[in-house]
Amino acid sequence: MRFLPFLLVFCLVCPDATHAQGAPAGAATPAPGNGKGDDNWRNTDGYVFPPLAKTVADMQNLAYAMQLRDYCADRKVPDAFVRERLARFSAITGREESCRSLLDY
Repeated sequence: MRFLPFLLVFCLVCPDATHAQGAPAGAATPAPGNGKGDDNWRNTDGYVFPPLAKTVADMQNLAYAMQLRDYCADRKVPDAFVRERLARFSAITGREESCRSLLDY
């Protein structure tokens, strides 16, 4: 708890290094799609986090993979049903899925 005030002061006093690399403060940035300025205006290489939609898709795939892992482990579930569900999940993820590959999630 003692370091929180120091951290707050540090964050307020120290300039962000990413702003120093970009355009100077107060410089006008071209509006997207106006045909002027930088052609690569949608470059997201510096983003720390992935887009929200990718995170949501990853979470949905995780939930589906966990359900499929239960199907794989339950011997009462017919093999044909498990293979069909794995084929559907493979179509969603774009890779060949098996009961073994579900351990990656």
